[in-house]
Amino acid sequence: MSDIKNLTRKEAEEKLQTRQADLAKVFEAARTDDGYDYSKAVSVVSGASDAIAVAEHVKALNAEADELAKHVETFREADKAAADFAARGKARPGFVHPGQGQGGQPANRNQFKSIGEQLVNSPEFKEWYGQRSPQGATVQFGDMLPSEFLAKAAAFETMGSKALMATTSGFAPESIRLPGFVEAVTRPIQLLDILPMGNVSQAAVPYMEETTRTHAAAEAAEGAAFAESTFVFTQRSISVVKITDSLPVTDEQLEDVALIESYANSRLAYGVRQRLDGQAMTGNGTAPNMRGILNTVGIQTLARGTDPQMDALYKAMVRIRTIGRALPTHHVIHPLDWQDIRLTRTADGIYIFGSPMESGPERLWGLPVVQNEAIAENTSLVGSFEPSWITLFERRGIDIQVGYTGSQFTQGIRTMRADMRAALVLFRPAAFHTVTGM
Repeated sequence: MSDIKNLTRKEAEEKLQTRQADLAKVFEAARTDDGYDYSKAVSVVSGASDAIAVAEHVKALNAEADELAKHVETFREADKAAADFAARGKARPGFVHPGQGQGGQPANRNQFKSIGEQLVNSPEFKEWYGQRSPQGATVQFGDMLPSEFLAKAAAFETMGSKALMATTSGFAPESIRLPGFVEAVTRPIQLLDILPMGNVSQAAVPYMEETTRTHAAAEAAEGAAFAESTFVFTQRSISVVKITDSLPVTDEQLEDVALIESYANSRLAYGVRQRLDGQAMTGNGTAPNMRGILNTVGIQTLARGTDPQMDALYKAMVRIRTIGRALPTHHVIHPLDWQDIRLTRTADGIYIFGSPMESGPERLWGLPVVQNEAIAENTSLVGSFEPSWITLFERRGIDIQVGYTGSQFTQGIRTMRADMRAALVLFRPAAFHTVTGM
């Protein structure tokens, strides 16, 4: 790698691209679902006989690529220094005091004169005006930068007109925007906090359901036949669905606003999970939708009728125990329905869930209450949120990508997108119970 110092910038850049391509070839051959298996890349590395040899080859390529990148960066810094040097050469001094220029005139006298005044007082203009030459005259303003000339040409007043320095003259006080931003109002993620999570590596989640379970255990006399029970299993399958979101962002936003990329990434991921939260509760199961808890065949339901809200929810808990043969763990209630319950008072006006000075327990009949806006108002859910009865399987985590679609490349726009794949499985639907008419 000592020869790298003798390379030109073009030679170093070309060699760096070659080394990057060599590394990409090895990584592509060695890539696995959980990392890299370098024994799979033996065939693409000349002279390598095992995984260690491939790893040593990768280490050497990476070290050389780092050295080349530093070499190229040195050239780039030198080019930047040259550009800075040229820019400094165009700089003009600021205002100086009168008398410091030639002939007792201000050194920056041109800055006090308008373009027209400088024109008519120039020797070239006076000579042309005196001779009335048809060829015209050429006047050069060598002491003025083009940007200064354009600024004076666009201004209706120059410094020679002695305009008052006020905000109305365009010199307004600077206003710095506060950092950060104010988030828009949006629904929080609520159901995912209590759903058991699992992983799946397939396009569907196949599982066995015990559809028939008949116990025939009984006493028997000596020498008599044994009683015989009947168990029947049926294979079920739930498809993994994809939830997506995307956001177009201009190049300038990505480059000039340090906050925008991380902001967009986090908001896209939040939006996907928020949609997953709603789908897990209310998805109708029609492709490409997930089948949510409320639309799963086999969950129990009960109309509140004339029962107080709290009584109806307790009856649902009992039915989960006696019919679903599971232990209820949570109540899922719309915030407005929970409001009615939380404000319940006795006949003499005492709040039964605690004084208004206290936050009050978000519990009912000993179970935590999850306030969820995805569930419709006037419908509540009681369930046994145990891994034995329900699991949300994730095919993979949230994937965020940035690229171009359609004509975005020529428009300076990039699309940021996020997606995830998941499947919700209710192994025992009867472990969940809705109460309507809340």
